[in-house]
Amino acid sequence: MALSKRAVRVWYLVHKWSSLICMAFMLLLCLTGLPLIFHSEIDQWSHAEEYASVADDQQASLDQIMADSKAEKPGWELVFLVWDDTDPIIRVVMGETMKVNEGSAYFLTFDRRTGERLKAPPPNEGIMFFLLDLHGTLLMGLPGALFLGLMGVLFAVSVISGIVVYAPYMKRLPFTAVRRERGARIKWLDIHNATGMATVSWVLVVGITGIILTLVQPLSMLWQQGQLADIANTYRGTTLEQNAVGPDQVRAALLAEVPDADISFMSMPGSPYATPHHYTVALRGNTPLTERLIKLAVLDAATGQLDGIRSTPWYLTMVNISVPLHFGDYGGLPLKIIWALLDILAIFTLGSGIYLWLARGSRGVRRVEEIHAMEEETLQQQPVPGANG
Repeated sequence: MALSKRAVRVWYLVHKWSSLICMAFMLLLCLTGLPLIFHSEIDQWSHAEEYASVADDQQASLDQIMADSKAEKPGWELVFLVWDDTDPIIRVVMGETMKVNEGSAYFLTFDRRTGERLKAPPPNEGIMFFLLDLHGTLLMGLPGALFLGLMGVLFAVSVISGIVVYAPYMKRLPFTAVRRERGARIKWLDIHNATGMATVSWVLVVGITGIILTLVQPLSMLWQQGQLADIANTYRGTTLEQNAVGPDQVRAALLAEVPDADISFMSMPGSPYATPHHYTVALRGNTPLTERLIKLAVLDAATGQLDGIRSTPWYLTMVNISVPLHFGDYGGLPLKIIWALLDILAIFTLGSGIYLWLARGSRGVRRVEEIHAMEEETLQQQPVPGANG
């Protein structure tokens, strides 16, 4: 059904202003996101020579890693142990107090098989961290992340309104057709529409997962005040009757109950993701499709015994699933290459959209109405494909 003139005008204005407000930020996200797609490959290439050639099933002592870390930073708290999902390393996260954040944390890196201290730079330094911080927060922390989430919503509105306005006309042309004979504006409009339609499903997936990822911090706080607080309430007003056991004993107790456990991170008692009386150990799935489906093992800090395994709330599962969809890292290097090619097409779509706006200026609405009028006239003279078949 053809859109009325009034509908064309309304939808065009929605598309125009939602695009104009978010376009520069979306272009920045596409540009910074391109190298981030290959983040793990870049890290592996940069530091592969540091990993010793030993058996992958060999496991270093976590207690010794903790002792070496505390010797490096006397008086600091060991907050997390993080198992890398691609490289044979464990990252130690330390803070002056247990209430640490990424910016103030001190990182050490160890070979998880030998316990050897590695010279790998901390993950909160270097060009890749800068790009990730710029991509995720505009270097402004939570306010920047929430702002980008709002830009993501506008981008989704822009894509949907663009489909409504242009799809009825573009579907009558051969896919990716560019009418060079109709002038520069029509040519660039066709290029913009063709690349937009070619990537529309991908940009909606990446855009929506990006919006979800801007809410990581608020959703983590919601989990802390909900599920984690419920666990802690059992022990409210009490203290540990003895010193907490070491992480080696915790790991051994967990593996005794769950032999195939694949540990993602271990949160120390009193840290933001544990209670004063518990270790929490995040367990990931054993396949590319399930490795982001995290379950939390809760272990008594005094005895090391497993208190239970809990599924994360639906909203954290949504966040965990969004990460590989956003960066394309659940299907290996071939999928990442496809993600990168689609990202380049999205950059071209955004760039051509900026050109179209600059070329139209204040005549934009009138011009798009003229374009649609010309299209209607052309289409009325053409049979609808398949109408006689």
